[in-house]
Amino acid sequence: LCFGKRPWRGHTPLSEPLPYNTNLVKYASLLLRSRLAMAALPIRTGSSERCFVVESASSELVYFTLRSNSERPLIDGARPQCFVPRPGRCYSFCIPAAPSPRDRIRAARLHRTLQQRLSQEPFGARSRVLALLSYSAQEPVLESGFLVQSKQRSPETERSLEELLRLLLPAPALLSVYEEAEDGEVWRALWGLKAAEGKELLERRRVVAAEGPQLHPAAFHLFGTALFSSLGAAREVLEECTSLIPEAKAVLDVVDKCPKHPKKGDFPVIVVEGLDATGKTTVTQALKDSLNATLVRTPPPCVSQWRKIFDDEPTLIRRAFYALSNYLVASEIAKESMKSPVIVDRYWHSTAAYAIATEMSGKVENLPPLHHQVYHWPEDLLRPDIVLLLSISAEERIRRLQGRGLERTREEAELETNSVFRQKVEECYRRMENPACQPVDASPSREEVLKTALHLIKKHCHLV
Repeated sequence: LCFGKRPWRGHTPLSEPLPYNTNLVKYASLLLRSRLAMAALPIRTGSSERCFVVESASSELVYFTLRSNSERPLIDGARPQCFVPRPGRCYSFCIPAAPSPRDRIRAARLHRTLQQRLSQEPFGARSRVLALLSYSAQEPVLESGFLVQSKQRSPETERSLEELLRLLLPAPALLSVYEEAEDGEVWRALWGLKAAEGKELLERRRVVAAEGPQLHPAAFHLFGTALFSSLGAAREVLEECTSLIPEAKAVLDVVDKCPKHPKKGDFPVIVVEGLDATGKTTVTQALKDSLNATLVRTPPPCVSQWRKIFDDEPTLIRRAFYALSNYLVASEIAKESMKSPVIVDRYWHSTAAYAIATEMSGKVENLPPLHHQVYHWPEDLLRPDIVLLLSISAEERIRRLQGRGLERTREEAELETNSVFRQKVEECYRRMENPACQPVDASPSREEVLKTALHLIKKHCHLV
């Protein structure tokens, strides 16, 4: 804790260093703890320091903030493009930030429930629902929520939304209502919803466009919400789920039976990554036969029976399950690599690439930059010798998918319909480090692809 010459909240500035004083140290410690505790609390007001970002239907990011009538806009003459013109209205709300692991689980499940309800009547047919984030450069709090666009002002839609928030959000629930004035400016009215009928107007502010930060606000919060840098971080999430999801206890029991720090054997470990229909099954089987290797898959059979259950959970829980699956696979890799080469069908790179692409709204340019820590391999996870990334053209991949009829996760299914999401996943693969992915064009014949893969393996694994 540093004491500078700039006063804080009215305190007298310090002109020279203070001598060591036990009471001063205690006070500083208390002050620091209180400031950190305040930072963990949800920001429930319309502070001008709060900014918002919405992902439009075209995957463009729209940033805006709030100002009083006397404050100048941050971008002169700019109007945020996420608000519908008169006579339409927009509504937004955020789920309060969760300071504890248990609260994070509840907030994540609440977010999923609200997303499902907003896709139903009367919202689904009359409105468009967009993902919204609320953040601040001054406070380490990111809140997620929704912006509901209603092209025609509908008392029924507004009343249903208020009832939904009273039912699901912690009291007092807050609802922002956006409406265009006659001069074309957009104003937000912040309403506090009372437990029963009725509401109270808390404040009214002008909505103005804001410049986006250099780094997407969600990038600072990926660890602990979608990515896990250690086994312990992922385990903590599933521990909090045991009372809600019985299968979470079963997964943890399997994890506890595995060695804590498995070591790789003398034989090479080769991971094969790639989107659906890029030829992973064909290539992994061919490599297994060519190298007389053992083939393992993620998630492993010991927990794959529960995959569908966790795929239906929110990102936080789903990603914790897949993260723990990687550590289970690591134990299997360690054991098998003492006897033969090991081929791994998907590993940590898949978990990370899909998580980053899902959580980072917007287009490819909004991803964390090259060499960002989210692309780095976890320190406590067994590393492979080489990672092969299979790729084919989008047209060829769709052709191969037709008629397969295989069960896929929501994210894998989204690859077919959302080209932006697919591009983000592919780019995340390319940005992975330590180890990086070695690209393999999977378009040619099976024999040519196998030849390329074996050449890379021999080069990186020093096989004769």
